[in-house]
Amino acid sequence: MHEQVPIGNPSPQRRDSAEREFAFTAADFERVRKLIYEHAGIALSATKQDMVYSRLARRLRETRLKSFAEYLALLERGDRNEWEKFVNSLTTNLTSFFREPHHFPILAEHLKTLQGRSTIAIWCSAASTGEEPYSIAMTAVETFNSFNAPVSIVASDLDTSVLATAAKGVYPPDRLERMSPERLSRFFVKGSDGSSTVRPELRRLVSFQRLNLLEPNWAIRGPLDALFCRNVMIYFDKATQYKILKRFAPLLAENGLLFAGHSESFLHAAVLFRSLGKTVYELASRRP
Repeated sequence: MHEQVPIGNPSPQRRDSAEREFAFTAADFERVRKLIYEHAGIALSATKQDMVYSRLARRLRETRLKSFAEYLALLERGDRNEWEKFVNSLTTNLTSFFREPHHFPILAEHLKTLQGRSTIAIWCSAASTGEEPYSIAMTAVETFNSFNAPVSIVASDLDTSVLATAAKGVYPPDRLERMSPERLSRFFVKGSDGSSTVRPELRRLVSFQRLNLLEPNWAIRGPLDALFCRNVMIYFDKATQYKILKRFAPLLAENGLLFAGHSESFLHAAVLFRSLGKTVYELASRRP
């Protein structure tokens, strides 16, 4: 949502419940949809019943519960550990280094306007496995031509498992195949197993933390000079989008930039944010 992208693949033909290991009724599915929406703001499509079954059946086996009714009752009793696994099961994280590459030259130009500042604050609100915040950090290092770039990047995500991967900063070759040799040499150390690890000098620019965009309190403080929330909002309904955007606005500095995903539009929040083109926004209240 990145932070977390809900299940998006087309649902296969629904199998007869008699063929399944666990009974999974329409009522069970509606309970799942209600719980994930209330907890994470994710609006699951009504066509995703089979996908939800396959993801959560693993949790039933792991918890040794006999039915979805028992499992959902466990969640509704407030089992925090299982809530985390429930959300992680129903989301997948789609990301890559320098994804939507048109944003990074815009970020670089914005950083140049902030030269001389002791600290430039950036929030990446959908860190996933780390590719996006590390891409932001690489852009900062390249812009200032120094690993001592004056940036502080907070990278958050709902999914603790992907955050653990991000914090380690170790990536297999296929995740780096589009990276230029110059960037690979400058920002990564290649291991004997073929994987590459983000250099400590780059990693220190990024701090990772778990954060749910629907929680009432965020451990994020403004003013932020840039806020990345890409390919997350599209999976929320408009009311939830507006609620989150309304909380983003006071966190941004007057000249701060909000970066959205290529298929996201915030026209319904024009009172809050004004489009600069290329899915980049500024505060609507900013003076021309």
